[in-house]
Amino acid sequence: MTMQQLGNGVRVYPAPALAVLRDEYTVRVRPICQEPASFDDADESGWRTVPVYRVRVDMHDPRESSMCYFDFNGRVEVEVVVNGWYEMYRADIRPLSRGVEPHIVGRNRLVFTLDKPANLSVEINRNRVRNLHLFAGPLKPERETADVTVHGSLEKPSTLSYYEINQEIEAVLASGRPRATVLIEPGYHYIADGTWRIPSHTDVVFAGGAVVEGSLIIEHAEDVHVHGSGVLYLNDFKRYAGTNGIVIGFSRDVTVEGLVLINPPHYSVFLGKSQSVTIRNLKSFSCEGWSDGIDMMACEDVEIDGCFLRTSDDCIAVYGSRWQYRGDSRNVHAHGCTLWADVAHPMMIGTHGDHEHDGDVLEHISFENMDVLEHNEYQANYLGVMAINAGDKNTVRDVTWRGIRIERITHGRVLDIETKWNKDYNPAPGRLIEHVRIEDVDVTTGTVTAGDEEPSLIGGYDAEHPVRDIRIVNMRRDGRPCTTLADANITVTGNASDLDIVG
Repeated sequence: MTMQQLGNGVRVYPAPALAVLRDEYTVRVRPICQEPASFDDADESGWRTVPVYRVRVDMHDPRESSMCYFDFNGRVEVEVVVNGWYEMYRADIRPLSRGVEPHIVGRNRLVFTLDKPANLSVEINRNRVRNLHLFAGPLKPERETADVTVHGSLEKPSTLSYYEINQEIEAVLASGRPRATVLIEPGYHYIADGTWRIPSHTDVVFAGGAVVEGSLIIEHAEDVHVHGSGVLYLNDFKRYAGTNGIVIGFSRDVTVEGLVLINPPHYSVFLGKSQSVTIRNLKSFSCEGWSDGIDMMACEDVEIDGCFLRTSDDCIAVYGSRWQYRGDSRNVHAHGCTLWADVAHPMMIGTHGDHEHDGDVLEHISFENMDVLEHNEYQANYLGVMAINAGDKNTVRDVTWRGIRIERITHGRVLDIETKWNKDYNPAPGRLIEHVRIEDVDVTTGTVTAGDEEPSLIGGYDAEHPVRDIRIVNMRRDGRPCTTLADANITVTGNASDLDIVG
C-alpha cells in the first residue's frame, strides 16, 4: 500500500494497561481536509483521544513530564486540553522553525494543525518541565504478516522470551530465507532477564501500542533493523545498573527507526566499533547522570536523521577509542534533529581516544539543520552547544556545523573548540583540531538572563596542541549578523590560527 492509497488519515495507538500514563493533558487528533474556519467551533466529529505517557526529565531536579505519539498522513487538527488549576495565557510550540501556530481557545484549550510529521514540545505559560512532547510521525502501512509474532494483550503483560524467539529466527534463516521478521504486537512485554540479543539478518517491528521493558543488544551482528511505532521502557532500571536502551557493538548495516525510548539509566543508543548505522526518527528521554542520547566510540558511516533527544547528558557525542572499542571515527552525519540538553552538550566531539598510543583521528563529521531547544550546564569543562574537546592525543578535523538554530541557553556557551586536557577523563591532551566550518547559525539570546551565556572559546592547549583553520560564516545573534569575533561573543584563548568570521 502506498502513501497515496493511505489518503488523509490518522492512526492512534492504544496504551496497554501497565503503561505509566499522565493526566495533566488530554490530547485529541482528527484528520482534516481544509483549514478549520474557526478553532472554537462545536464540531465534535472525528476526534480520537491520544494516550499520554509519563516521562522524567532533568537530572538536577528529576520531574515528571508528558509524551504522546500518533502517526498521520495529509493534514490533522490537534487539540490539547490542560487538566489543571491554572489558566492558559501563553502557548509555544517548539522548535519554532517548524512554524506551528498555536490557537488558545477559552481557558485551557489549545488547537493547532499539522501538514507534515513533526516532533514538538508544547509549552504552556513558558513551562519547559511540565510540557507536552508530541510526536506526530509518518503514517505507514501496517505489517500484517511476520515470520515470528510476539503476541500481546492490552489487558495483561507478557514475557518476551528472547531465547525462544531467537530459536525461531534461526529456523527461518536455516530454511534458506535471507532474513527473518519479528512482529511485536500491542501490549506490555517484559524482556526475560532484561536484555534481548538480536541476531543477524533480523527485522524487529514494534507495533504501535507495544511497550517493551528492557534493553536491546545488537553485537557481532549484521543486517539488523529495529523499527516501528512502539516504546522501549527502561524507567524502572536503576541508575548504577548502567543499562543502555540499545547497544550496537561490533556490528554493521544496522537501522533503528521510529521508537520512543523512555528513561534508560545510561545511553539511549550506544554504538561501539560499528559501521553503516542509521538512526532515524528516534525519540528519547533521560534524567540520570551519564544518560546521554546517542554516543559512539570508534564508528564509521553513521547517519542520525530526524531524532528528538531530551537528555541529561550529551545529546549526541562522537568519540574515538574507549573500553574494548578501538579505532578512529569518521563519516558521521546528523541532520534534521531536535536536541534538548537538560545537562551538558547538545553536540560533542573528541573527548575519548587511544591515549596509550598515538590517539585517534575523528574526521568527516557534520551536523546540519539542527534545532537546539536547550543547553543548561554549569560545570566549566562541559559547556558548549557545539563542542570539540579533543583529548587523549586525538586529532579532530573536517567538522561542519550548518543550519543550527539555538533557541535557548539557560547556562552555557555557543561554541567550545579546544584541544584540552580534562583530567577527569584524559590521561593526555588532544593533539590537533583543524578544518572546522560553522555556517548559518542563529542564536536567540532574548530569553537568556544577562550573564547566563558565557563567551564561546576557541584555543589550543599549548603550541604543540593547536587549533587551526576555523571558518565561521553567517552567524546571527537575535537576527543581527556577526562580522567580528566580538559580535559572536567568541574569545580566542591562544594557540589558534587561521580563524575567519564572515557575516
